[in-house]
Amino acid sequence: MMVREWDPRTASSAEIASLLSTLNAVLAADLPQDPPWRETSLREYLAEVMPGERRISWIAQAEPTAPGDPGAVLGQVHVLLLGDIGVLEVLVHPSARRSGLGRDLVLRAARRVYQEGFQSIGVEVVGDTPAVAFYESLGFAREYVETRSVLDLTAVDWAELAEMATGIGAGYHLEFFPGGPPDDLIEAYARAKAEVRDVDDGELRPSSYDPERLRDSLDTLHRRGMKPYIVLARHEQSGEVAGLTEVVVPAQHPTRADQYDTIVAQDHRGYGIDRAIKARMLLELRSAEPELIEVQTWNAQANEAMLKVNAELGYRSDRDWCEYSVDVAELVHRLDPPR
Repeated sequence: MMVREWDPRTASSAEIASLLSTLNAVLAADLPQDPPWRETSLREYLAEVMPGERRISWIAQAEPTAPGDPGAVLGQVHVLLLGDIGVLEVLVHPSARRSGLGRDLVLRAARRVYQEGFQSIGVEVVGDTPAVAFYESLGFAREYVETRSVLDLTAVDWAELAEMATGIGAGYHLEFFPGGPPDDLIEAYARAKAEVRDVDDGELRPSSYDPERLRDSLDTLHRRGMKPYIVLARHEQSGEVAGLTEVVVPAQHPTRADQYDTIVAQDHRGYGIDRAIKARMLLELRSAEPELIEVQTWNAQANEAMLKVNAELGYRSDRDWCEYSVDVAELVHRLDPPR
């Protein structure tokens, strides 16, 4: 087996297709209820990053079986360098597990992160999968836990949902924006997000609070083949963004959307905004995304208010998603001790 640094921008179509096959094999083994991914915009998903961030990747390929055969991609690791942390993601085909390949891929990424001067590596680990024992065996420590919940749109009572969408206090109205908020609302939108920036919501999926970074974030989503949808609650007297909710539909798995931030500004809480904006979003997605079957969301276990709203909408808790981290120097030493 050959492991080499790899750039999705210049990779062959055969390599992208082989990587997709491995990704779906991993999903089938570890998360069988999750939809398989598609090749649509997969190259862009792997290549595009926010300004100021870098992603470095390696793949592990089997030996070619015939002339011209590039060899099946049996593993991949990439590390996203952002802020003061390297965020790791490792993929190993079920047939290649317990061979040491996962450790080798982590070591390659850890060495580069160390050489780049970063002090820690973080990774998102899905509960009740082999990844938990794998990362803990390498010395990663759990830092944060969220609960993922999934809404089955085929089981939704749409008439009840329509009622929820209108259950908002007087003096507010809702607005829907496919593709993201218009530019004249970006600053107000960013202010609403900045108000809750101190909430402990994990670090591996950072939100964008600065207007320019928010513009960059929306642009990056589009370039990665991920379409954002926004519902805002506006306070009619002041024009303020009183609440917002974001859902992204990825081209790579368009039957299951990802819920991003849902925020209600402090001064506007208690008027039913959180439930109304999420209900309105689901009603809009029903016609905007006809392939959509499910929406998944992640919440801190202490966020009882949002967990209650999600339960009222029909979400069902699925499994824990955990953030782990490790000191990068310690990790390199553990995986490649001095001889």
